[in-house]
Amino acid sequence: MTKQNRQEALIHAFKALLKTESFGSQGEIVDALKKEGFDNVSQSKVSRMLSKYGAVRTRNARQEMVYTLPPELGVPTTKSPLRQLVLDIEHNDVMIIIRTSPGAAQLIARLLDSVGKAEGVLGTIAGDDTIFIAPISVKNIDFTLQKVTELFEKV
Repeated sequence: MTKQNRQEALIHAFKALLKTESFGSQGEIVDALKKEGFDNVSQSKVSRMLSKYGAVRTRNARQEMVYTLPPELGVPTTKSPLRQLVLDIEHNDVMIIIRTSPGAAQLIARLLDSVGKAEGVLGTIAGDDTIFIAPISVKNIDFTLQKVTELFEKV
């Protein structure tokens, strides 16, 4: 098996594991991949893969916190159901704060990072259900707030 084939097989196995919504830690994912025959997988590799594919921790049907992939892989768009995950947007004259449904902040932050400077967003920091947005200029924070709000207006 070539290196590329092994990598593709690892990615496929990784995504299949996350679809089961039963892994609450990176260590559990590493162990499951090793059981699948991927002996050289480390926690740091899993961490990079989780980030690369936009995995987030959210509650599964049993209310356990687990890693899962977003419905669409790649950068989310405002046409997707992500609008429903944004609960509140406000600012304090220095930073914009978005509150989301539990587990959704990192996914929403990826979208905001992709629109970036055109909308006045310098960068984001996301937790589980809160996003901090640093505007390009605090003098123009109202412009940035308006653009961000427009992205998530309920139609």
